[in-house]
Amino acid sequence: MSQQHLIGRLCRDLPAGKLEWIGLRSTHKGQIVEVDAVRAIAERGLEGDHRVAKTPGSGRQVTLISREFIAQICGHLGLDQIPPALLRRNLVVSGVNLNALRYQQIRVGSQVIIEAGALCHPCSRMESALGKGAVAAMLGYGGLCAKILCGGEIRVGDLVQKIDHPLPIAPRPIQGRLL
Repeated sequence: MSQQHLIGRLCRDLPAGKLEWIGLRSTHKGQIVEVDAVRAIAERGLEGDHRVAKTPGSGRQVTLISREFIAQICGHLGLDQIPPALLRRNLVVSGVNLNALRYQQIRVGSQVIIEAGALCHPCSRMESALGKGAVAAMLGYGGLCAKILCGGEIRVGDLVQKIDHPLPIAPRPIQGRLL
């Protein structure tokens, strides 16, 4: 049984969480701009974010981290709080076990469906942003990378919930062949 099916079965009926924060970067190492709403573009990314111009179908079109993970990172670093923009993720969610959403399809708001995949590991820039030991503090708490399956608008305050009956996904062409 694949990890996707096992996690999906064990986490059926996971309670919904909430979208708390949205951040976009127009360039790779650019400044994060906080927004209240954004249009998610299927197979591309979030409108206004630099990843929208990258390879279609990438598994890193959007990144998520949870408010609970941020609290863990704060605890490891002895900080009271960390502004979400410093962590360079696109979406901050709360009230849902983010690790239970790995390999799952997730509805954000009423229209957008994303598929979470790889862990979003911290980069060395976290040391300069948060201080010595930040990379180690973030290990296991860096969030998830995801791709956008169905586009639409998302807004701060939207529900974030695992889809218990995922949409079938058509095979994607890779170098002239179907997966």
